[in-house]
Amino acid sequence: MHRSLFNILSGRNTRQGLWGLPLLVALLISLWLTVETTQFATAENLFNLVAQAMPLIIAAIGQLVVVLIGGLDLSVGSVISFTTAVLALDQPAIVLIPAVFLLAALIGLINGLAITRFNVHPIIATLSTQYIVLGITRILRPVSGGTVPEIVIAAVSGSFLGIPYPVFWGIVVIVAAWKLLYGSRYGLHLFAIGGGIASGAESAARNFGVSDRRNIILAYMVCSCFAAVAGVFLAGRIVSGDPNVGLLFELDTVTAVALGGTQLSGGIGSLHGTVIGALVMALLANGMNLANVSPFVQTAIKGGILLAVVGLQSRKKMGL
Repeated sequence: MHRSLFNILSGRNTRQGLWGLPLLVALLISLWLTVETTQFATAENLFNLVAQAMPLIIAAIGQLVVVLIGGLDLSVGSVISFTTAVLALDQPAIVLIPAVFLLAALIGLINGLAITRFNVHPIIATLSTQYIVLGITRILRPVSGGTVPEIVIAAVSGSFLGIPYPVFWGIVVIVAAWKLLYGSRYGLHLFAIGGGIASGAESAARNFGVSDRRNIILAYMVCSCFAAVAGVFLAGRIVSGDPNVGLLFELDTVTAVALGGTQLSGGIGSLHGTVIGALVMALLANGMNLANVSPFVQTAIKGGILLAVVGLQSRKKMGL
């Protein structure tokens, strides 16, 4: 039993990565905040914490999909901002909501094609897309404003049986992601492709009949669509379009994924680990807000966490 507990905490002998330790950290942070502050353990603050964490959880799950194949998507923050800008164009919801997902899928398709067809490194490809999408976003919405469809606002701000809607958003997104990663052949292919890339055998999955190029393109499309879902959620929360609302989501999503035990070299990681990593980030942010820590200091701390968790990962080859 002790050996099994050690394997869970260390992430050894499993493709799920080191997720037990972040869970322990989350529990310790929650305990510390409960003891040190009177506001943390209130129902109002906990529900607010879920609402604050939900965009990061959703976007981080999308980031997980591309990290599992040894990739990285730095355009997620721009896609989130772009989604809020499009939703605030004062057009019918029946037009805007499908449009944001079609456009997000197109952005993911461009990322995937640049990486698989033109052999552009994922960081360079998605960094380029990040600036292109950000530029378009600021043309559409130079400053925050506009009118978000009422159905989007109601879907985020309401409640059912006393449970806020953000909780249901989390349940639906996590169940869908679980089905994608663990209940479909596609999820198995993601782990196979990433495992081959991490071990230096990029063609390993292809040799077993897996269409790596197609699956990689789909991974970036899925990632962008998850970012669009996070953007829809944020648009409902802030009730406007904002060209800056997605800033730093690139750092936050990668940190959440890495903190949840996913190897950035690919092939090893888990959905529950990513959710735990995002919750740790949200708990830290909530605690620092309650302690009146400067937002600039919070950003520096996030960067330090990312550096620490990536530095602790063992990699068989240079790369992400």
